[in-house]
Amino acid sequence: MGEVNTFIQSIPLNYFIILSSVLFSLGVLGVLLRKNAIVILGCVELMLNSVNLLLAAFSAYKGNGDGQLLVFFIMVVAAAEVAVGLAIIAMLYRNTRSVDVSIFNKLRG
Repeated sequence: MGEVNTFIQSIPLNYFIILSSVLFSLGVLGVLLRKNAIVILGCVELMLNSVNLLLAAFSAYKGNGDGQLLVFFIMVVAAAEVAVGLAIIAMLYRNTRSVDVSIFNKLRG
């Protein structure tokens, strides 16, 4: 276990911060610019995983497992979010025959 932390700590923390920021920014851009509901759901997952990467990196640099435990709980919530999101998308596709989010304005009552 100590060898893994030493390897991770040999990579500068700035690289993890930059990579996580780029991934999070790509996720935000995907959510804002795309109209396909499945792609939007994937971009939300990308944002969650970029946060997980940063939490795991900080946890490894600090030398305790608190951040990694938080990553585990975030992954559980993300899995539940995907299950519920895909179920909602499947029901909307069944009713409208499209996963384009711009047509869902018609659902307002």
